[in-house]
Parts: sequence; C-alpha cells; structure tokens
Amino acid sequence: MPVATTNSPVRERSHRAFERACGLMPGGVNSPARAFGAVGGKPLFMQSGSGPYLIDVDGNQYVDYIGSWGPMILGHAHPQVVDAIQQAVAKGTSFGAPTERESELAECICQAVPSIQKLRLVNSGTEATMSAIRLARGATGRDKVIKFAGNYHGHVDSLLVAAGSSAANLGVPDSPGVTEGTSRDTLVLQYNDIAGLESAFADQGNQLACIILEPVVGNMGCVPPAEGFLQTARQLCTQHGTVLIFDEVMTGFRVAYGGAQELYGVTPDITTLGKIVGGGMPLGVYGGAADLMDQILPAGKVFQAGTLSGNPIATAAGLATLKLLRDEPPYDYLETQAQRLADGLSAAAKDAGLEHQLQRVGSMMTLFFNAEPVHNWEQAAKCDRELFAKYFWGMMDNNIYMPCSQFEALFFSATHTPELIDRTVDVASRVLRQIGQS
Repeated sequence: MPVATTNSPVRERSHRAFERACGLMPGGVNSPARAFGAVGGKPLFMQSGSGPYLIDVDGNQYVDYIGSWGPMILGHAHPQVVDAIQQAVAKGTSFGAPTERESELAECICQAVPSIQKLRLVNSGTEATMSAIRLARGATGRDKVIKFAGNYHGHVDSLLVAAGSSAANLGVPDSPGVTEGTSRDTLVLQYNDIAGLESAFADQGNQLACIILEPVVGNMGCVPPAEGFLQTARQLCTQHGTVLIFDEVMTGFRVAYGGAQELYGVTPDITTLGKIVGGGMPLGVYGGAADLMDQILPAGKVFQAGTLSGNPIATAAGLATLKLLRDEPPYDYLETQAQRLADGLSAAAKDAGLEHQLQRVGSMMTLFFNAEPVHNWEQAAKCDRELFAKYFWGMMDNNIYMPCSQFEALFFSATHTPELIDRTVDVASRVLRQIGQS
C-alpha cells in the first residue's frame, strides 16, 4: 500500500484516461512495463517532458528517474535534438529509400564502438536482437543459443524463456503463444555463473551458435558482471567458434560513450543498440565485424528487412544526440551525481533500518530491498516487493517518478542538478523512515 502523505498529487484525469484506455488496449497500455502491475494502483498518463521533469495530464510535475527507460540521457526535449527532428520532419517522414544521414549515423556509431565495423539500422531493440541471433545462426550453421535468466532481449519468441538453476536447461516457454519448438534450442543459465557457463560449453560447445547477454543487466535491476564473467564468455566463444552478442540496448552510450564493452574492455562479435542511439525515437542497431555483417542480404544470404529502418526522423534525433555526447561528454558529471544519489539512497535505507543493496554502474542503478548482494535472478527474486511498492508510491506521492518495478534500473540525465539529487535523497529519507516505522 502507498505511504500516506499530506499533499499527494491529484490524479483524477490520469485515472479517467486509464479507464478509457482499458477499453481500447490490453491492460490499458501498449507495453506491460507501464502498467504498474508490480506496485499496484493505476499508471499515470504524461503530457509533456522538459529536462529532468515529466508533467502528467493533471498538471503534476515529477522529477523523472526513468528517462523513457534510458534514452533521455540529455533530458527531455533537448533543444538541439528537437531542432534536428523539426528540420527532418519538414522534409518528409519516410521515403523507403536510402538517405545520407543513415551513413552519417552509422559512421558516428562505428567511431564510438570500434567492434562495430558495419551495421544495420532497425526500428527497435527487439528487432536488433532478433536479427543478431538469426545472423549468428546463419553464420555458424548452428541452432542453439545461450541466454541468462533475468536478461531481457525484447519479445523475441526464442528468448521468452526462463530457468531456475545454474546448470544449462532447455528453455521452457515463458509466455502463451511461444511454442516449445521455438524455444527448444535456447539454453538458460544463471548470470555471473562462470562454472555453469564453462559446463555448458563443455557439453554442447560445438552446437552453440551464440551467447546473448546484457553486459550490465538492467532488467532484473542493475546487476554488474562479476569479475571474469564477460572475459570467460569471450574466451569460450573464441575457442568454440560461437558468436558473442552484447545486448547494449540499455548500456550503449549510457555507461560510457563506447558502452559497457569500453568500460570492461571485452569485445563482442555483435552488438545490439537502441534507446539512446535513437535520441528518444524508435531506432535500433545491430553491428559487428565486416565479414560477419556481410552475410546479411543483399551482401549475403541471411534475410532481414524493414520499410521504416533508417527512418529520417529517427536518424536525425539519434545523430543529434550522439554528436552532443561526443562533443560535450556528460559522463564525468553523470558519474559524480550518480555516486551522490547512490550514497544518499543507501544511507536513507540504512538509517531506516531496512535491509537493502544499492547496485550501480554509471548513471543506472537499483535500490534492492534484499539482505544480500544481487548477482543473478535467483537472488533478485528474493527482494521484498511489497516494501518496494510502498517505497515507489511514497516517492511518487512526493513527485519523484521512479521505475515501477523492483526489477528495473533507474536512469537520470545530464539535466538532473545536484539540488534535484539532494531533493530526491531527502524525500527518500522521509519515505523510507516512515516505512521502517510502520
């Protein structure tokens, strides 16, 4: 239940909007991440965003720690990004033909991420991961894929599987509509389990087309890689001729300009990107070594296509964002403020007498209500979700917009000032103290 506050925002219009949406869309939303299913209550409907703020349809202003789930690293409605979009849309919204800006964006990405020599622009992270896996299978002539429990790679049928042990298990479909045949070639391991990974390769290394993983997990909360985990994955893939795919849809241009692979010094064969790379517009990328990427049609035989891929508006937003990150890098500032926020939230939970873990990489982090550090999904699943729901609504009722699940990372932008970070910590201190006393 929400933590009581004396000045909770009025949300009547949001509630009416949700009731209307429920009659038109499944669950009233177009993505389950927006449904508040993990925290109860009704989702808020937003009407605008500016810098570090979101404003809902009732006129309430919130300090935003979601940032459209990661893309808004420069804040909402950055003037130069908006200007780039406006200039592009005035010239047409879609051509179904190549544009020079596609190549300009590709050059910018390749310069930032040296492991990407050639790439394809697509429309979402899901398209990028789906296409990357197809490419890996086509290039190796193998069928089996390793993924890790708690890593989310979009709603690709073969990846919507879960498992509950550190040994390799044949994937069991985790959604109705996903057939056992679709998922039978997916092996699910525990994240950060080096021994389990080595065992899987010892048993089936010659059948493995690829490993796909988040180099920093954001979809069971923020979970960094254990020492040696990424390096072991790289070594085993090289040894067995298996393709290593880093899903950097969240971490790309977020934890460093060159992504997690720059931060940890491990080079994948294929990288998938999204979110920041589109500057808030729908755009995804998969790319890697030239000889691998040249196996995609029409250069090769692996099929992938998309009418709106390389959309002129999305490429304009993405290029403007990446140029700003390159020319005016905010990463030192984000690191400083992230440490400030992490220290403050952790101290607030400690002072309230609540068992917790604060895990962070750059400007993404999670306050876990858990007695032990979280290295994998089994440990994440032990979090106190009821306590998190109280924390979430306590923050929301004080106009701080946090992720609506214990298993999502928070993000913030270069427009979040030290004063806003301190205000957030002050609110968290009051909310968590009240929870601890209840």
